[in-house]
Amino acid sequence: MKTIVTTAYRPNGKTDRLAAQAATDLSIPFVLRKKRSIEKIHAEECADVLVAAKGRLEFYPLGKTEPFFFHPNSAAFRTKRPIEEDPLIAVSNLEAGEVFFDCTLGMASDAIVAAYRVGSKGEVIGCESHPVLAYVIEQGLGQYDAMPHLDEAMKRIRVVSKNAVDVLKSLPDNAVDVVYMDPMFTEEITEASNFTPLRGTANNSQLTGEWVKEAVRAARKSVVLKAHFRSVDFEKYGFVRRVRPNTKFHYGFIDCRQQ
Repeated sequence: MKTIVTTAYRPNGKTDRLAAQAATDLSIPFVLRKKRSIEKIHAEECADVLVAAKGRLEFYPLGKTEPFFFHPNSAAFRTKRPIEEDPLIAVSNLEAGEVFFDCTLGMASDAIVAAYRVGSKGEVIGCESHPVLAYVIEQGLGQYDAMPHLDEAMKRIRVVSKNAVDVLKSLPDNAVDVVYMDPMFTEEITEASNFTPLRGTANNSQLTGEWVKEAVRAARKSVVLKAHFRSVDFEKYGFVRRVRPNTKFHYGFIDCRQQ
């Protein structure tokens, strides 16, 4: 799908510069806004639209009127609780100074929690195969400043705009400590509205044996899966399921030290 970049409805020097930079970085056309609505731009340009709005980038897939934009979301409150008790940290056994590989970066909430946990001596790598989504998240991680306690953690995340399985294949054995995968649920969770604008746009690849095999090979410590509680992937691919009562998703893990 073609993507163009434009400015806010009422542009200023800052939004003009942000749009121009995005056009250069992504090698996509810059189109003047001319006070057109997103719906009108969609109709006239027949393209997805990236908007350089005031203070953030907003992505409108063709036919969608609600934007996708970066926000720390659940990481904001998860990192204010005892971090070792966070479900992801507990199931992965992630420690300070380790390397966390996030196959499905999404809104980066889990990657932020992981970056907060591993600290300045650790590393977090996040994969997002859609180049525009990866760019929106990468820019947001670097520029978001409303939560000072997360500044360092967000800037610590390295965004890779590639398919996660391809990246895993390129890694040597035991290259990272934890590999995490959170494929888009086949069953939509109504409370999870952040991805509503991206349904049909974001990579919705489901788990495969090859994906799990490469993850287990590349991980020193554990491979963690987050999936809908009805998912059969836990049992199908050998994950030990951690049941979470009264929640719509569960975690599972493979202990790579026992492989």
